[in-house]
Amino acid sequence: MVKLINFKWQQLILSLGCLLLIIACQSLYPSTSPDVKILKVATDPTFVPFEFQTADGKLAGFDIDLMNALASPAAGIAKEAGFAIQFESLPFDGTISTLEAKRVDAAISGITITAERLKTIAFSRPYFKAGLAIAVREDNQNIKDLKSLKGKKIAVQIGSTGADFAKTIPNAKISTFNSGPEFFQDLLNGNVDAAISDAFATLYAIKNGKLKGIRVVADLLTQEYYGIATPKDSPHLDAINKGLATLLSNGTYKQIYQKWFDAEPPQLPDS
Repeated sequence: MVKLINFKWQQLILSLGCLLLIIACQSLYPSTSPDVKILKVATDPTFVPFEFQTADGKLAGFDIDLMNALASPAAGIAKEAGFAIQFESLPFDGTISTLEAKRVDAAISGITITAERLKTIAFSRPYFKAGLAIAVREDNQNIKDLKSLKGKKIAVQIGSTGADFAKTIPNAKISTFNSGPEFFQDLLNGNVDAAISDAFATLYAIKNGKLKGIRVVADLLTQEYYGIATPKDSPHLDAINKGLATLLSNGTYKQIYQKWFDAEPPQLPDS
């Protein structure tokens, strides 16, 4: 019995010794730097190609790549603020209220910077120029800008902002369709001269081979900007803006843009 008790004490002492050794090692070589901050970023993974889930459930898209690049040492933001990104899937219509409640640190999901939203949340400098674009057949050299659409046959999607915009074009003959594939097919068939649609969606479809024989006219018809949203008075906003400036200047932003849209990125304003 005495030997058994001594054996158990020896085991206990050995275990305690190992535990103290592990704690000492962790103090010398911590697995996670205490300077690293977890940045909770909300996103709605249904906005292709900005954010979506792949077949294996992983997040992908322009916004996802951009946010991950912001947290990389190359952007400088990790050096200054030590961000580690933790994405949280969230329905788009709940994004603003979640930011207001400060349940997340930021949100990126193709969120347009508007005066109304700026009343309750803050935005980074613009990171994406969005808007409507003119799509034509590749061999069409006559339509180069908005003025060229006067009196032309134009295809649009019912209920879209493109449909609203087409109504402002003098003498335009407008054909409406239920979906993008339908009006793009009409364009390819030569039944209309041009189509007005979301620029980013059209460019992405062209890049992925879903719209062969179609190109986008360079200038956007409308202009809006997406920003990374944060709560008011966010302590992270300055670092995010510095990181975006670095990505824009060192060519990383251009690489991400070309990956998803196969085009040169437009000039973005500082604020």
